[in-house]
Amino acid sequence: MSWDQITGNWKDGRLRIKERWSELTDEDVSTIRGQRERLVSLLQEKCGYAKGPAEKALNEFINGLDDNLAFVERSQSL
Repeated sequence: MSWDQITGNWKDGRLRIKERWSELTDEDVSTIRGQRERLVSLLQEKCGYAKGPAEKALNEFINGLDDNLAFVERSQSL
């Protein structure tokens, strides 16, 4: 999955971001507006990450969504 795919389905993307980083409020997430760098900044401000670890955490989150999507697709094909 890519950031573009997350923003393309923002309703679900917002929920997944909130599930992963519960420190972020609805208002915080609404300020992202599809801007990846804004989320990185929020992870620094609200979650205490340095910039590099915030970017790494976001990349791992996105890659994890790939894994979840692949699992769902495999399950649906059974």
